[in-house]
Amino acid sequence: MFEQTFKNIDDILYKDSGADSELDYIGQTSWVLFLRYLDELEMEKADEAALRGEAYEYIIDEEYRWPVWAMPKLRQAQLPDGSPDFSIKAQLDHHKAMTGPDLVRFVDLKLFPYLAGFKHKADNPQTLQYKIGEIFSELKNKIQSGYNLREILELADDLPFLSTKDKHELSHLYEAKIKNMGNAGRNGGQYYTPRPLIRAMIQVTDPKVGEKVYDGAVGSAGFLCEAYEYMYQRMDKTTDNLKTLQEKTFYGKEKKNLAYIIGVMNMILHGIEAPNIIHTNTLGENIRDIQEKDRYHIILANPPFGGKERPEVQQNFDIKTGETAFLFLQHFIKSLKAGGRAAIVIKNTFLSNSDNASVSLRKHLLESCNLHTVLDMPGGTFLGAGVKTVVLFFQKGEPTKQVWYYQLNPGRNMGKTNSLNDEDLQEFVTSASSVTKTGKGPETEKSWNLKIADLNTDTWDLSVKNPNTPEEAPLRSPQDILDEMQELDAETAELMLSIRQLI
Repeated sequence: MFEQTFKNIDDILYKDSGADSELDYIGQTSWVLFLRYLDELEMEKADEAALRGEAYEYIIDEEYRWPVWAMPKLRQAQLPDGSPDFSIKAQLDHHKAMTGPDLVRFVDLKLFPYLAGFKHKADNPQTLQYKIGEIFSELKNKIQSGYNLREILELADDLPFLSTKDKHELSHLYEAKIKNMGNAGRNGGQYYTPRPLIRAMIQVTDPKVGEKVYDGAVGSAGFLCEAYEYMYQRMDKTTDNLKTLQEKTFYGKEKKNLAYIIGVMNMILHGIEAPNIIHTNTLGENIRDIQEKDRYHIILANPPFGGKERPEVQQNFDIKTGETAFLFLQHFIKSLKAGGRAAIVIKNTFLSNSDNASVSLRKHLLESCNLHTVLDMPGGTFLGAGVKTVVLFFQKGEPTKQVWYYQLNPGRNMGKTNSLNDEDLQEFVTSASSVTKTGKGPETEKSWNLKIADLNTDTWDLSVKNPNTPEEAPLRSPQDILDEMQELDAETAELMLSIRQLI
């Protein structure tokens, strides 16, 4: 049911002249789903308040609530005793329901401006009110046909959000949409990090209840959602633990508006009611202002590849560079608590670039943190991004003495039909988890250890140079190749003769 609903919504958006791509599809689906979820949440809280004999103060004024503007319905059918009969679906009241140009005008000129105003009325950025304001302050309705929008609203109204099972299924479908957006190319790939890689990074860093988890380039919030699943499955399900997990564990920052709403919606569907994601430019923060209260136990991130930052942004950092990912790495090191653990995806050129900023940053990382593991990813891991990447695993507080490298080789070319899976990373996860305890990893044809004492301290070059690669067989001479061709020709002639005799 859910999957077909999402497909039907996509089909409608495809027909609408305002939605041009997968990016538009998920953006428009997201704001509709968010308002549908918000209505369910408010009704649930109102029912809980009624059971306590209290009045619930709605966040949204009546005119702008889902049952009033989106889905006004006829009176619910009743059972003989007068109670509502929810086995019969209440029908849309076509006399009250807006459609066509009237619906688009209401959404564009009244609903969105009203919701955007919450940003200025909210007490602080951690409230749901503030997040409503953030989402709708820049987001635009791109659905130009009010008749298409009416169909989408009716489809979204059929989606249940309350049960854990429903949210779980919706979250998987939403993740699939995010993945499709990444597969679509253009700039969609920046929002999607392969989930098997995220899960491997989380298993190695092993976050626990009571620790704060942070992603300063949150995108679609894949790291935070997967970390929530990992921690939830392993913790004692006490009221205190659940409250801690919901409210005081996951934190993120995101600059781009579409990514912000996708990230918030993704976390909501994974079970986090009011995500602690701030809509801001992380690199606009001066790292010299980061204090202990701003630091985290776990940092998981895949900062943007290849961005170029302006000089005024670079002034916020001790090591000046235009490379966005390198500035993020400085931010992450500064934002880790002493003893804190991090797993960061970065371009593999970080390990060997000879410019002053790269050399200084490698030196800073090695001297302030224990870079215990480097995972070398195969080309094609990130669809639509033709770059080679590595994952840096480090712990803040002690200098690096030894690095364990692992070259991931799934034995196939990565691509849309051959994407990364959990099994590909299982050997790495098992070995890397022991490295965090013993300080040394296994030596195999695809893994090795590097002593920092052996590094050239002029360059601090950490290039991936596997000393354990098996020697390749020597190239054959031209005469050997010709001789083999003649043998194969003779075998083929003999085979053809046998076939003719059988015929």
